[in-house]
Amino acid sequence: MQIGTKMVAGLASATVALGGLAGSALAPAKQTPDTLRTASSSGLRINQVQQIGSHNSYHRELSPAEQAVQKQQNPGSVDLWYSHAPIQQQLQDQRVRTLEFDLFPDPAGGLYTYPLIRKLTGQGPLTDPALAQPGIKVMHIPDFDYNTNCRTFVICLQQVKTWTDQHPNAAPISINLELKQSDPNVVAAGGVKAPPWDLTNLNSVDTEIRSVFAADDLITPDDVRKNGLTLEQSVLTKGWPSLASARGKVMFYFDNGGAGEIRDLYREGRPNLEGRAVFTRGPEGEPDAAITEVNDPRGANTAEIQRLVKKGYLVRTRSDEPLSTIRANETSRVGVALASGAQYVTTDFPVAGMAARYDSDFVAQLPGRAAVRCNPVTAPAKVLAAISEG
Repeated sequence: MQIGTKMVAGLASATVALGGLAGSALAPAKQTPDTLRTASSSGLRINQVQQIGSHNSYHRELSPAEQAVQKQQNPGSVDLWYSHAPIQQQLQDQRVRTLEFDLFPDPAGGLYTYPLIRKLTGQGPLTDPALAQPGIKVMHIPDFDYNTNCRTFVICLQQVKTWTDQHPNAAPISINLELKQSDPNVVAAGGVKAPPWDLTNLNSVDTEIRSVFAADDLITPDDVRKNGLTLEQSVLTKGWPSLASARGKVMFYFDNGGAGEIRDLYREGRPNLEGRAVFTRGPEGEPDAAITEVNDPRGANTAEIQRLVKKGYLVRTRSDEPLSTIRANETSRVGVALASGAQYVTTDFPVAGMAARYDSDFVAQLPGRAAVRCNPVTAPAKVLAAISEG
């Protein structure tokens, strides 16, 4: 049984890497334990800081036997061979403050317990009891790239909650959610077909978030929107919550962007995301516009990111992709991403040593290995000076 090469090529493009040293284009700022406290006391808002995040934060590579099958289908599948530390370790030791989870509906439970690639390699089903229970599952690609450091959405969230409860003064954690479907080529080869993201399954995203986090733990669209204004108008004219008020909290946004069925269903009857737990990627000018993505910060996109963040949006960009750039020892992108002013800069290599398997010393970190720093584009000059002086 063969898995389609078109599918595998698509998978390969989803992982990223880059060669180089983080901050090589930026002079390291002086950091002290009071840096975040100084910033908070200066009235800094959450769009006026910058954080490093991990791309596909849950991802773990497969066993050697399964990797051999992946590579047999397409040599580019080696781009799937990367693994992240447990979520709490990323938050604590790697100073990650932005996470990303890929979600798949499983309302009846047990849909993803026997991945196709395990059948192809003569293995039995997965025995984790959490997979058998109803609820949203977390993985990269069902049947083909299924391994993860937290198999269910609730388990992932519980790990975040445990850490934030222990660190109530930490900078707010942002979590990027990508709502995904099975690849048709995998389904045709014998894999499972994930249920659609209909309104019931979309509502379950909110339900599972609120089953772990209390209202006071979250930053939601309702927390940002002002009376008589749309969410976008509130963000652009009244601003985001202060960093001081957001300490220890969590904020969610969807990776799925622009006009589309998922966004339309999620905000049906709720143009400003009234009552919702997750921000959408509404197009600029739409009532729900507040958070967006410009994944490649280079070239003309640098000015575009700076325009968006100066206007008041939160922007996510990426410091490294694809893996071919790490092989080419291309080192500039991380510096460009950090200098762009994008509030969330995500990487596959948030700690030194992760790229060593590719004979690279690349790591994407804030200068001084800070967990959060003043945004070089949006933070007031007087605050930047205060941080600089430590």
